[in-house]
Amino acid sequence: MKTTLNLNDALLTQAKALAAQQRTSLTRLIEEGLQWRLRERDAPVKAIRIPVHHGKGGLAPGLDGLSNKAMFEAADHDA
Repeated sequence: MKTTLNLNDALLTQAKALAAQQRTSLTRLIEEGLQWRLRERDAPVKAIRIPVHHGKGGLAPGLDGLSNKAMFEAADHDA
């Protein structure tokens, strides 16, 4: 099927160069790009497991966690 596309000039130039480099047609390059995007859209979303630390911890004794000044000073002492 034939259709007309309005493409950004720079993008079209890059696409033509890539098609020539890969010894394929611009049409085939565009088809592959559309197929890839459609597969990505239909692919199931993979769940990402974020590691969670369940150990004990917290602030050092006597450190006021509500004071930015105290937190910065404590960070400077540890470095």
